[in-house]
Amino acid sequence: MKTHDKEDFPVAQIRRYLEPGPIVLVSSAWRKEVNVMTMGWHTVMEFSPSLVGCVIASGNHSFELIRNSRECVINIPTASLIDQVVGAGNCSGRDIDKFAHFGFTASKAGKVRAPLIAECFASLECKLADDSLIDKYNFFIFEVVRAHVARVPKHPKTLHYTGNGEFVVAGKTLSRRRQFRPEYL
Repeated sequence: MKTHDKEDFPVAQIRRYLEPGPIVLVSSAWRKEVNVMTMGWHTVMEFSPSLVGCVIASGNHSFELIRNSRECVINIPTASLIDQVVGAGNCSGRDIDKFAHFGFTASKAGKVRAPLIAECFASLECKLADDSLIDKYNFFIFEVVRAHVARVPKHPKTLHYTGNGEFVVAGKTLSRRRQFRPEYL
C-alpha cells in the first residue's frame, strides 16, 4: 500500500492521529479533598497570557473539585511513570487516595491550593480564566500563572496516548531552528 492510498477510518478514533500533546496528571484540591486525574486532551490556546484549554468529563471526580476551586495543576510526567499514569486514569478519586496509592509526592504550589506532583518533569499552576464552555462542552480554559520545569533532561520522554491502550513515547528531537524567523520561535 502506498502512503497516498487511504481507506475509511472510524471518526470516533481520529485521536490516534490528532493527539494534541503529552498525557498529563491534573491535580486538584477543594475543601479537604485532593485528587489526581490522567488527561489526554488539552491544547495551548494563547501564549500571553498563557492559556490552556482542556476537556474534563462531568462524571469525573476532578470535575467538581476543579469547577468549585477554579484552579488546578497540570503536571507533565515522563514515560517512566507510565504505570502510575495508566493506574490513575483507571480508578476514581472518589474511591481511593491516588496520591497515596500511586506513590505521588504532593508539593506545595505557589499560586494555587492544588498540589504539584514532585515526580513529574513539569508542573503548571493554573487558574480558571473562562468558564463559559463548561456547561455545554465540559471545556475549561485555564491561565497558567506559574510554571515549574526540571532542568534535566532537556528533552524528556513524554507519553502520548493514541487510543486502544497504546502510547507513543516522544524522545527523538529534530531541530530546524535556523529555518525559523525569530518571531516565530
